[in-house]
Amino acid sequence: MSGLSLEHRFVEGDPAAPVLLLLHGTGGGPEDLLGLGRELSPASPLLAPAGAVSEHGAVPARRWFRRLAEGVFDTEDVIARAGQLADFLLAARAEYGLAGRRLVAVGFSNGANIAAATVLLRPDALTEAAAFAAMLPVPDPPRHDLRGSRVFLSGGEHDPMAPLPSAEELVRVLRDRSAEVTTHRHPGGHQVTPEGVRAAKEWLTSG
Repeated sequence: MSGLSLEHRFVEGDPAAPVLLLLHGTGGGPEDLLGLGRELSPASPLLAPAGAVSEHGAVPARRWFRRLAEGVFDTEDVIARAGQLADFLLAARAEYGLAGRRLVAVGFSNGANIAAATVLLRPDALTEAAAFAAMLPVPDPPRHDLRGSRVFLSGGEHDPMAPLPSAEELVRVLRDRSAEVTTHRHPGGHQVTPEGVRAAKEWLTSG
C-alpha cells in the first residue's frame, strides 16, 4: 500500500499556487471535485486520486475506507487507508516535482473523513485540509503534535450522515492536539453550500 498505487489525475497549475488534493465522496471519482478545486483556487495544480475500496451494492461504489454500517467505520481500515494515502502523497510529491510546495486536501463526505484521518495520523504527509461534511474518523487517534496544521471544517447542523456531535468531537480532537481549526456551520444537511465554499476560499487564501 505505497507509492503511486492509487489511480489518479494530475492537472498542472501555477507553481506559486497551493497544490489541491481532491478527495471525492462515496461513489465518486477523480473528476468529481475538479470544479470545486477550480472555484477555490483557479490557478492551483490539482491532484485527484480515486478511493481504492469498492463498496458492493446494486452498483459498486468507490470509497476511501470500509465501513461496517452507515456512519460506523472500520477503524483498522481507516488507519491503513490513511497510511496508503499519505504514502501516495509523498510519492506524488517526488513524481510531479511538488517537494516543498504547500499542499491542501479538499474533501467531501468520505473524502473529508479520509482527509481528517490523514491529518490526524500522518502529519508528515498532510498538514492542511478543507473538509466538507466530515466527522471524527477514528475514535482515539494518537496524540501527535499538530502544531502548524490547519483544518477548515464546513458541516450542516442537520446532517444525518455526519452528525453534529461527531463533527464537534473532530474539532475538539484536532484542537486538543494544537491544530488550528476554522469551522463553518450551515443549517442544511449533507452538502457543500455556496457559503461554505466562500468561507473555504477565504480560509485557503489566508494561509
